[in-house]
Amino acid sequence: MPDRRADGRSVIRRAKGTGRMEERFDLIVIGGGPGGHAAAETAARLGARVCAIERDGWGGTCTHRGCIPTKALLACSGHYAALKRLGRLGIGIGEASFDFAAMKRHQGQLVRISALGVRKSLEAAGAVLKEGEGRLRAPGEVDCVTPDGRRETLHAKNVCLAWGSSPLLPAGFVPSARILTSDGLLALPNLPERIAIVGGSVIGVEFATLLAELGCRVTLWELLDRLIPTEDPDLGGFLAQELKRLGVEIRTGVRMTAIEEDEDGVALTAEPAERDGETPALQWRGTCVLLAAGRRPSLDEDALKRLGIDYGLQGIRVDTRQQTTVPGIQAVGDVTGGMMLAHRAMQQGRALADRLFGAGTISCDERAAAAVIYTHPPIARVGLTEQEAAARGIEIEIVRPDYAANIMARAELVPTGFAKLLFHRGTFAGAAVAGEAAGDLIAPLALAVSANLGRRELANWILPHPSLSELLNV
Repeated sequence: MPDRRADGRSVIRRAKGTGRMEERFDLIVIGGGPGGHAAAETAARLGARVCAIERDGWGGTCTHRGCIPTKALLACSGHYAALKRLGRLGIGIGEASFDFAAMKRHQGQLVRISALGVRKSLEAAGAVLKEGEGRLRAPGEVDCVTPDGRRETLHAKNVCLAWGSSPLLPAGFVPSARILTSDGLLALPNLPERIAIVGGSVIGVEFATLLAELGCRVTLWELLDRLIPTEDPDLGGFLAQELKRLGVEIRTGVRMTAIEEDEDGVALTAEPAERDGETPALQWRGTCVLLAAGRRPSLDEDALKRLGIDYGLQGIRVDTRQQTTVPGIQAVGDVTGGMMLAHRAMQQGRALADRLFGAGTISCDERAAAAVIYTHPPIARVGLTEQEAAARGIEIEIVRPDYAANIMARAELVPTGFAKLLFHRGTFAGAAVAGEAAGDLIAPLALAVSANLGRRELANWILPHPSLSELLNV
């Protein structure tokens, strides 16, 4: 029996004896975050019959509990902090102040705009949108359970899993009113007076920046011996210096052992990560604690085990085509582990849709996925790092221009920072940027990595003067 009518619309059938409605598609996407959104929209624009299912708001974690709300608040705190520099430019503004309730309204408005944009782009592409929980029953078969309990069975030749991720919690710790994950902190109506942030990676340092700029007393705790330990040590050192300037107290090489909560606040106990038996435990007390240990893939383990889909603690295992170990079932985004970046998930989604329904010319080159940490100033990185090169025995040449030598950085009063450009046998291999506009400066460098450009090609760039981009003129 055909799956479609002559006009191309999908056929809807009632499954015998079940009372459930059945509908057929070319692709079903479970999850409306960046990866699922990109896969569904691209496939629909390529002419496929697509269904996208989302249970927690279109745009997923990025829109509602991640990228968008944090950047909205960081924009507020960053502008407030920048006011303090205006006096050096001859601009007087009197005594600066801020309204946190108004900042929260800005946060909420940006989330609503982003979520609406995702929904409208999917509708404009022609995708069928369903709000509810998508449950993988079998290859090509998905149940959609709506919030009111109504269930319908959907069929498609291909299913894309875009389940996203959730906050990673240290063993034995449960979120509460004072023991928060990033989700809980973003929902706070008022600023905490004193906060401990456990975890010195991306989430921890971004929230430390935001809160310190708004006057909170912040103590940042990290298990390893430096901040953002998975990145270039030069970036971690730069970031530690800038956070200390904001008044953040940084404690590295410490392990949290206990958190006790009462009506007046919360107490944290920690010890050196390499305790010798003589060093006393560290004590801290304040308003609340943010657990910022990172994120983990959200996995429906029952479905994965039942269908024989290979996965591990780091996520669902996929090949370079985003294909799982079960034909017809693909996965994109945070659920596949690796770099949990929204733009990486988007590219995976676009590449998957193009492979299934297009020319197959779009790919996702992980080397060219730039990572940006939106502290003030920000830091960014793409491609190979100095430490990775050393570990792999790759000979590199490093060019390190400094912001202090850039006239635009001087004019804008942002002279602190550097770029670190890596070349292997004359070919651009990677970069790290620490300083104002790092997220924008890393973009052309990501293109250089993707295109395997050499120093000869980079030398032919004609960069505007004066501009921060002249840092890349090597």
